[in-house]
Amino acid sequence: MKTLANTTFLSNLAAVDRLDLLKQLFGRLQMPNEVYQEILDGLEEGYGFYLGIEKQIHPLAEDGWIELVSMAGHEELRTFQSLPRRLHHGEAACLAIARHRGWFFFSDGKLARKLTESFGILVSGTLGVLVQSVKRGSITLEEGDALLQQMIARGYRSPCVSLQQVQVRHDKS
Repeated sequence: MKTLANTTFLSNLAAVDRLDLLKQLFGRLQMPNEVYQEILDGLEEGYGFYLGIEKQIHPLAEDGWIELVSMAGHEELRTFQSLPRRLHHGEAACLAIARHRGWFFFSDGKLARKLTESFGILVSGTLGVLVQSVKRGSITLEEGDALLQQMIARGYRSPCVSLQQVQVRHDKS
């Protein structure tokens, strides 16, 4: 299943220089052009953690593992236009594409995640990637918690302060 990521989600991992976790977990990732534009805007605003991301994006880099995608068809465009204006364009594009193509979506945005439920879209976020990275052995639990703390220090609004809290919840369900 193809996987889409929005800007905030990518920012959390880029801010701690760990986009590689996504590549390890999924191999390839899709990014709407609207998300790429938000990243370019972020670079102009001084968000240096985005520097070099173009080397990860195909077709900007021949061997890029993040693929640029566009909305296509009337249904995706109508869905995009019908979404609440509070959503960033990147989030709205992800939702429109994921809804009509049945793709997985990474987002930490509260409203975007709420809409995924009503659209029947599978969703996860930053915590999910960190937990899966620990489970697959890409990082240790201690490394995951350290990354989480770094993200929180950079503005990530995490619902927990340790990945152990997330794992306990998943183990109970």
